[in-house]
Amino acid sequence: MNRSRKTAAVVLAAAGVLAGVWPVAGSYAAADDRAAPTPGPRVLWGEVTIPPGREGTVEAAGFTDPPPGTGSTLTLTAPAGTRVTGVPLDAPGYRGSVAADGRTAAYTVTSARRQGHEGTFPFVLAMSADAVPGTRLSGCALRVADADGVPLATGGCQVTVGLTEPVLTRPESGVPLGTRPAIAGTAHPGARVTVSDKDDDEVCAATAGPEGHWNCTPGPALPAGPNRLQAIATLNGVSAASEQIQITVGDAAPDRRHTAHR
Repeated sequence: MNRSRKTAAVVLAAAGVLAGVWPVAGSYAAADDRAAPTPGPRVLWGEVTIPPGREGTVEAAGFTDPPPGTGSTLTLTAPAGTRVTGVPLDAPGYRGSVAADGRTAAYTVTSARRQGHEGTFPFVLAMSADAVPGTRLSGCALRVADADGVPLATGGCQVTVGLTEPVLTRPESGVPLGTRPAIAGTAHPGARVTVSDKDDDEVCAATAGPEGHWNCTPGPALPAGPNRLQAIATLNGVSAASEQIQITVGDAAPDRRHTAHR
């Protein structure tokens, strides 16, 4: 089956981390508002969306300023319903660690001779399998402190439960189809699934049942020839796209073995 996948990167845009990465002057309103920064204390901030049962890498990013020094730390506290599973940064002068319970993780500056790290500091979060898509989890926090534990910058991050990608199980790619083929698949229970063609026109729509199964049949007939189908699932304000399926609408070519010769 010829499929191509659309993927989306997960990024935590935090203004201020270890290697001389300090936040822009400004503060954010409550996590639910997504408000622009306004003049005020320096803060750390970011956001990420992770589907139930999946992991996502949040990237703490910032810009260069005088470094806090050896022993300083950047700590992320995971929100309820998640846990930190990794700190995959591989850069000289920094050591990553994850608490045994996965509630927190940190990067510590280990060398005064480290090379300036102006990139991102990744934290891998695992989302609970029973998390409800569209929910904004509370309790995510970022904190930069010096070697004595004195806070230098603090803030929060918005973690949203995403939606698992729907799957198209019918029709099959490479099999000639009629103009109104049966279309079916799986998605998160309760999600509204809309199937579109190569022109992004809606072909049909359905709601996934308690077991996650859904099916629909095109209203208007599909045009003959090559086409493409893709399913988009939406639930509680979050959405996810399936892989694309290449299809051909029309009769199969005649089997010449059974064609009478005149």
